[in-house]
Amino acid sequence: MNLKKKKKSVRMRGTRWHGFATKKHKGSGNKGGKGMAGTGKKAGQKLSYIHRYLMPYFGKQGFTSKSTRRKKTNQINVGDIQKKCKPGEVLLENYKILGSGEIKDKFIVKAKSFSKSAKEKIEKAGGKVILLEKESKPKEYKEKKKEE
Repeated sequence: MNLKKKKKSVRMRGTRWHGFATKKHKGSGNKGGKGMAGTGKKAGQKLSYIHRYLMPYFGKQGFTSKSTRRKKTNQINVGDIQKKCKPGEVLLENYKILGSGEIKDKFIVKAKSFSKSAKEKIEKAGGKVILLEKESKPKEYKEKKKEE
């Protein structure tokens, strides 16, 4: 009585496909995985199935949240002005000046806006605060002359 069975691959040595047809015979691996594996945006193997039975499959469905990001404005602290700038007149057109840090020298700061604490610190050190106004474009009206 034979207890040990020879492997089929051993018996098939010398043949090209070991008893199988020309397909790779790797289970579902050759077909793109099991289930819905490989059905991403650029998938080709199951795309006809998706278009026929599962549309809309791609993209967002239902409610999506709105952007909750705050508007980014250029900000600089009073302490950074002390470190980076020389005492005197400082022009910061598109910046909001915030009150974090200390200021010791006299600065004349021209900026878009200031926080309360920044104003207090600059004026306490003997400096000045100048708010820059938004420049509005002049409206040009063309008048037509009526000849009578």
